[in-house]
Amino acid sequence: MSALPALKNPIEPVTEQEYWEQYYNDSETNYEWNNACLEEKLVSDFITYLVYRWFQSILNQYLTVNPIAEFTGLEMGFRLQLANKVTIRKPDLGVVLNNNPVALSPTDRTYNGVFDMCVEALSDSSEAEIRRDTIVKKAEYASVGIKEYYILYGLNYQMEFYRLHRGLYVPVERVDGDVVQSGVLPGFQFRVGDLHSRPSFESMMDDPVYQGFILPDYRREKIARGQAEEKALKAEQQTVIEAQRAREAERLAKTETQRAEKAEQRVQNVEAELARLKALLAERGK
Repeated sequence: MSALPALKNPIEPVTEQEYWEQYYNDSETNYEWNNACLEEKLVSDFITYLVYRWFQSILNQYLTVNPIAEFTGLEMGFRLQLANKVTIRKPDLGVVLNNNPVALSPTDRTYNGVFDMCVEALSDSSEAEIRRDTIVKKAEYASVGIKEYYILYGLNYQMEFYRLHRGLYVPVERVDGDVVQSGVLPGFQFRVGDLHSRPSFESMMDDPVYQGFILPDYRREKIARGQAEEKALKAEQQTVIEAQRAREAERLAKTETQRAEKAEQRVQNVEAELARLKALLAERGK
């Protein structure tokens, strides 16, 4: 759909039907809708995008190993029927469990249910943007029962991870001081510090925090390969040891043979000497 011109009056009301028909799929400006008001969804800075992209990559790894949910991208919206208003939000990432009452269809352009988890990559271009993600959406998502809400940011102080408890969001208690464990996705966990350092999968697959879902097949192959190499090395070492033992046995046998030959030679020498002496005595006896 071609882009529409910007609103002449930003506070002019827009009906929900107009939003869906004219602004939801706007190719130039990404709008959300808040009770008849358009709200432009601005982009995050690059470092926040990198944090978001890394998070998305480990989530994708988790769901590849544990296909218990699907997740949406940046542009899919959903309708929130709140107590005092209606909003249409486009979370940067939305997770739908397979057992959610409303399935996420491959042909959906909007999600008609309530996400189980929402993730927002914080835009700090204005105080209003920060407030929208950290306060307004937080309250809205809690009101409709979204079980977990993560706010990702390039800086630590605005990074938040919430879990729904009795209708309100409470911060997720971090394990070992820095590890967030999801209650929505069993076994999905990450270090908050890793969102900034963004380690490679190869360095994570042996990490106890990630080894359950980061390249598990490759890790098993690596372990199997290591075990095979260790077995081959032990077999080689055993072959060397057996060869050494065989050489030692051969040396001992040779030494024994030489000793026996020398002993036999001494016996022969003694017998020869006795024979000589007997012959000599016999000669003198004549």
